[in-house]
Amino acid sequence: MEKTMRQLQQEVDAYIGQFKEGYFSPLAMLARLTEELGELAREVNHYYGEKPKKKTEQEKTIQEELGDLLFVLICMANSLHIDLQEAHDAVMHKFQTRDRDRWTRKEEER
Repeated sequence: MEKTMRQLQQEVDAYIGQFKEGYFSPLAMLARLTEELGELAREVNHYYGEKPKKKTEQEKTIQEELGDLLFVLICMANSLHIDLQEAHDAVMHKFQTRDRDRWTRKEEER
């Protein structure tokens, strides 16, 4: 079953709502986002860069790290009462208007 962004936010909120501690503070959440982004960067570097993984390092995937990053991003949005669907729609509007002629478009196939 596919989930909407709002459903993802509700699912994360229900999960976090089970715990007395609740969401971390915005600064702690930003630190966690940075940490997860670093882990994603490390995996991308292992797969596509020049830095091979050490034999002692745990196997992780880019998909797993993106999932961790998305979870923390949703936590941060929820804690700040930000609707990510609305945020996405606003940024897409910006790209489709302000930046519509910024990049070279592919030719239409006939």
